[in-house]
Amino acid sequence: MSVFEARDKVFVVTGAAGGIGAGVVRAFLEEGAKHVAILDVAEEAGKEFEKELLQKYGSGKAKFFKCDVTNDDQLYTAFEETKKNYGLDTVINNAAIMNDSFRSYKKQIEINVTAVITSTLKAIDIMRKDKGGNGGTVINISSIAGLSQSHFLPIYFATKSAVIQFSNCIGMEPNYKVTGVRVVTVCFGVTDTSLLHVQKIGTIDDERTGEFNTAVDHAYKQKLESAVNGVVAAYKAGASASTWLANRDRPPVDITQDVKDAYTVMSTQMALAVKEAQ
Repeated sequence: MSVFEARDKVFVVTGAAGGIGAGVVRAFLEEGAKHVAILDVAEEAGKEFEKELLQKYGSGKAKFFKCDVTNDDQLYTAFEETKKNYGLDTVINNAAIMNDSFRSYKKQIEINVTAVITSTLKAIDIMRKDKGGNGGTVINISSIAGLSQSHFLPIYFATKSAVIQFSNCIGMEPNYKVTGVRVVTVCFGVTDTSLLHVQKIGTIDDERTGEFNTAVDHAYKQKLESAVNGVVAAYKAGASASTWLANRDRPPVDITQDVKDAYTVMSTQMALAVKEAQ
């Protein structure tokens, strides 16, 4: 098993001005990262976070970019400036929202799926070995929502399933062998962050809201540090196309074989049809 080190590496982290994203930034700087680019729409919080990090870790260690990940120009500028000034080794697509309401569901898909795909493709294009890059890593953040089903948030669950499927497929060996860019997925369990605040969550219809809020209130909420540890563990040991789970404050675990087994089960009838046709 390969062990990847963060020391002297350059990271870009989206949704990084607070919550799990900020925890990931701090964790990799503690691991000796050369530089971390902080991408977020929260300008005031992002600037304050950059100031804090520069004071603690030194000049050049962090830079904040005000960035709406659905805005390609802003996203690409952050990538290109980081690459030009420091290099680029790892992109962590952490930005996400949880809002299935009619007014927000399209934005949710744009952030949780389209922007993740766009960022991944851009990162691969910059880092790929077959086009002069040094290779690298993309870590895409999914959720236990991508591994299960629920009537509460069908659109959110669909977006997180999409992240797993996209990341696993683009990270497969035939692609990794050419680009040298591994793509790893991390699924968080319910984590105690602002994403769970009532004012940020929207259900598919108003009849579900009270029921969902009650479920959230009674759910086990792991510490933020447990989710962060999952990202660090996946970075250090994750093979391309692997999937990792950080849930209920337990040590992070590689669930790649579970995911593969699930797809084997789901494709049973397809495999039988192919066999019968031969």
